[in-house]
Amino acid sequence: MTMRDMAPHALAQQALVDELKVRARVRLNRARREGLAGAERLRDALHEVAREQGFVDWEHARRVLSGLALPGDDMGSFWHAPRTGMLLNLWFSSYVQAQAVLQQQGEGFLLPYRRQCFIVQAPFIEALGVNPADPGWAAAGHDLVAAYGTPVWRGLAWQRLRASVGTV
Repeated sequence: MTMRDMAPHALAQQALVDELKVRARVRLNRARREGLAGAERLRDALHEVAREQGFVDWEHARRVLSGLALPGDDMGSFWHAPRTGMLLNLWFSSYVQAQAVLQQQGEGFLLPYRRQCFIVQAPFIEALGVNPADPGWAAAGHDLVAAYGTPVWRGLAWQRLRASVGTV
């Protein structure tokens, strides 16, 4: 069984970070095969892969994807994508405000974006390559800020990460 086939609840704590490491190594090996080995080191490839996923650098990606970020930390733009700009969403500078609106509306998905939050509907989630009907959403209360670092969060983040293969 490959990591691709694993059920979301079975993902190891470091699975998301390990996936980025694999992508960086693949990139580095490709550069070496193409004779560009002097142009890139593993550290450089790690930074590039992290930036492509919406993080400042490798350490930022490692911290967030490992579940080590603290409330109020920059969560990057992992849960946002340029192709979603046309879809309706509500932005909040505070999680408390966003959570109150999500509860009041009774629908939607609350996502982190850097140090802010936003609420979106199912088409936005689909555009990210994540299944809006996944049972993980209900288990998380449709709130990825509150669910951060949990096995449910990792499962949904895994879908997001897998959907980004070949899109950058």
